[in-house]
Amino acid sequence: MRSDPLLALRPWEAPEVTSWGRQPMNAVDRRPGALPLDGGWRFQLLSAPHAPVGGAWSSARVPGVWTMQDADDLDDLPQYLNIRMPYPEFPPGSPAANPTGVYEREVDVPAEWAGRRIVLQVGAAESVLLVHVDGRPVGISKDSHLAAEFDLSGVVRPGGRATVRLTVVKWSDASHIEDQDQWWHGGITRSVLLYATDPLHLADVTVRAAYSGALRVDCRVRDAGGALPGGWYLTGELDGRPLDQDAEFDRANVEDERVSDFLGEARLLTTVPDVRTWNAETPELYDLTVRLHRADGTVADTSRHRIGFRDVEIVGRDLLVNGERVFIRGVNRHDFHPLTGRTVSYDDMRADLVLLKRFGFNAIRTAHYPNDPTLYDLADELGFYVVDEADVESHDHAHEIADDPRYLNAFVDRVSRMVLRDKNHPSVIIWSLGNESDYGANHDAAAGWVRRHDPTRPIQYEGAAKLDWAATDDASDIACPMYAPLEDCVAHALSGRQTRPLIQCEYSHAMGNSNGTLADHWAAIEATPGLQGGFIWEFWDHGILQRVSDGRPAGRGGAGLYDNGVAAPGYRWAYGGDFGEAIHDGAFIADGVVFPDRTPKPAMYEHREIAAPVRIECFRHEGIVLANHQHFRTLDWLSGAWELVLADGRTLTGPAELPDLRPGETAAVPLPFEVPRDGGEAWLTLRVTTAEDLPWAPRGTEVCVPQIRLRGPAEAPVVPVDRSVEIDGEGLLVHPLLTLAPTLSLWRAPTDNDELGGMALRWRTWGLDALVRKVVSVREDAGRVRVEAEYAGTAGVVRHLQVLTAVEGGVRVEEEAELPEAFHDVARVGTVFETVAGLDLLEWFGQGPWESYPDRRAGAPVGHHSLAVDALFTPYLRPQESGGRHGVRRFTLSATDATGLSVALDEPRQVSVTRYRAEDLASAAHHDELVPRPGCVVHVDAAHRGLGTASCGPDTAPSYLVAPGVHRWSWTLRVL
Repeated sequence: MRSDPLLALRPWEAPEVTSWGRQPMNAVDRRPGALPLDGGWRFQLLSAPHAPVGGAWSSARVPGVWTMQDADDLDDLPQYLNIRMPYPEFPPGSPAANPTGVYEREVDVPAEWAGRRIVLQVGAAESVLLVHVDGRPVGISKDSHLAAEFDLSGVVRPGGRATVRLTVVKWSDASHIEDQDQWWHGGITRSVLLYATDPLHLADVTVRAAYSGALRVDCRVRDAGGALPGGWYLTGELDGRPLDQDAEFDRANVEDERVSDFLGEARLLTTVPDVRTWNAETPELYDLTVRLHRADGTVADTSRHRIGFRDVEIVGRDLLVNGERVFIRGVNRHDFHPLTGRTVSYDDMRADLVLLKRFGFNAIRTAHYPNDPTLYDLADELGFYVVDEADVESHDHAHEIADDPRYLNAFVDRVSRMVLRDKNHPSVIIWSLGNESDYGANHDAAAGWVRRHDPTRPIQYEGAAKLDWAATDDASDIACPMYAPLEDCVAHALSGRQTRPLIQCEYSHAMGNSNGTLADHWAAIEATPGLQGGFIWEFWDHGILQRVSDGRPAGRGGAGLYDNGVAAPGYRWAYGGDFGEAIHDGAFIADGVVFPDRTPKPAMYEHREIAAPVRIECFRHEGIVLANHQHFRTLDWLSGAWELVLADGRTLTGPAELPDLRPGETAAVPLPFEVPRDGGEAWLTLRVTTAEDLPWAPRGTEVCVPQIRLRGPAEAPVVPVDRSVEIDGEGLLVHPLLTLAPTLSLWRAPTDNDELGGMALRWRTWGLDALVRKVVSVREDAGRVRVEAEYAGTAGVVRHLQVLTAVEGGVRVEEEAELPEAFHDVARVGTVFETVAGLDLLEWFGQGPWESYPDRRAGAPVGHHSLAVDALFTPYLRPQESGGRHGVRRFTLSATDATGLSVALDEPRQVSVTRYRAEDLASAAHHDELVPRPGCVVHVDAAHRGLGTASCGPDTAPSYLVAPGVHRWSWTLRVL
């Protein structure tokens, strides 16, 4: 193959070669009726593109990346990097060691395709694709996330057999603009198929369906034989009704002035009366069929589309959909699967979107490349606003490439091909020019092409808009910053300088135990004109299921080896560095709101409540005020049920009749219960569910649980008894159910935000993870024991006081800790103790049942909750602080025989109960390294630091920091 003209072009190091022999992109879906070529292919992995093909063939699945196929003879494994390139060569260079996969199989070409145009479609390949048929060169394609099509009409023989070879070169000049925050793979990631058309065929179809009901369908017609025949024409149907029966209709033919000998253009026009419009809440779709006819009336080609009537525009500083200012409750999404890498099935994608819909998301940014085409079909159907992003990210060499004319064609090619493929999807409301590629002439060129081809949608690009959010002369119609501080966003909206919508393309980085202050963000967004939402980074934790025994991916056979976010024994979720990579970026790949198996993290419940369509606005003596927070629909698709939760353990329930509210309206409804005079604290919850089966949720699916407090807590007197408290020689409580006495804790196993934000290093420098306790004095007086101690770190000393008093059934512990000014931002101030084994059930009155923290608690309503201790822990991919419950008033830990202990708190506190000490979690890189302790490790915190998102973005707000000074708290321990 050394004389092969495709290899002679050396496309892996030639940025001016974006394609050769590849057909133009279009929006005609040829998947229906095509011949699928997925399955097993012969395969060889070469060390470089020019290495000879020879020797034994192995097999590989298509679609699939070879980096995830678990054959032991494939040594090219996944590698994770965020910004850095995996090799030192500067653009457009690529390394000499360049894994190259050669895929080969025979294809039987149907005999009935005689006389037809025959096309090979390769759904996606990373990063350079070279196509040969029967040893003859056919074409080249770059752009790893869009399909490439090649006309094989003159190469294959209908009724015969052809040998198709697909050579995929992993590294190329194009890799420098595919430098996205993801695993590096190599292979064919989407389906391969062969299809046939009549020589006279639809080359493209462009649909513009407006909110008014006006429909325009522009078609381009070609003939594979050269000149177009005379007399051809088009017809169309909408939901089975001919377009020309009840509408203005312009049927164009070859006499039309817009038609040349080789290219025909025609337009269908109609206006649909009483049109059902499309939006993310009510995604109404119509079936459009376009037929191309020969002069004798026979059909030469057909194109089918599901279309939605809607408008997108920017007016002033507002993004409008159908004239309404909508909130963008978005998430960034990669094509990802823990067993197959970049290859995702229809069922995978539908499950992704169904889950997002159930948790209140209405928008997706296709980070950072066009997603599988099926995703857009599903977004149209289920109702999502899509920011469609081009496959352009040059993170490591962004400044050089943005103005490099060698990459000009690549930028325009990738952006334009995305637009040509996806332009007919109503879900796509914004085009994105790419991600983290600085800003230069190449972006302006791509933006110019988009504005000319599709003036119906705005463009966004963070790299342009970040220079000045108020600018009006760059390539972005939207100010779309990343991780901008909330106060900066609010200040900009209030400054009077704002010129365009502000919608963050990335915010609230979901790495590990994170997404703190999400509710604060949305309170500000909803209260501040000019702020319209954003996209959480990101949907997935990109953990790959790995066999611990040999460090290789589990492969497709790994299904069933994970559950509830946890890998089965013998397996683990791999992140950067786990495949022996010399350079990598560790667990930064694990930054999603769901685990690798799509199990929701607790932050998903936070988002669900923040996005609640119906809310309790306030409590008045005459009743409750409910509000409809949707943009387009009433509440008739929802059902409700009331719950009244009393502190004494009672829960009253009853049906709720939701008022007939249009979007934005409020109404007062009477209290559903007469609140008992006794019972202490009282909370009213509205459990909102779907009233009927929906495409994304069966009837009865919980949508949100808004809650309001009706009555505050009552004082519970604590009566001392005439009994002494037993302590040891160090002044520590001795108790039959405790294996480790209560001591002061200022440390937590650092979260990813703590580590990457610098707090963990500071805490270690202060010595908070290894405080040395020294007893200062122990005094007993009238049944009370007063223990004064000092906890010394390297940067200061904490004075700690415990007063232990015997009470009925147990002991009351009153505590005071005085932190020096040097400890100006600690993880927690509280008590830690450990229990005997066998206390395996936690019951509590407080927020739950989900994990919650001071700055992430909106998704956890107050109630009476019960969970097994082992179910309290959240298995973030890198072990860290986890499992906390906020606002706990009291809790019990019990054995199967109902024996155990109870703890009553002086006020709502942060509590965690797990099987691990903080040092256990902090010293482990993966969960398979953890050994659960037989008893429970219990933390009762007077103050606990917020989570924030400082791994990539702002830290928690100042109000959630733990300050120096005096902290006081008390709790009562009793035996059940």
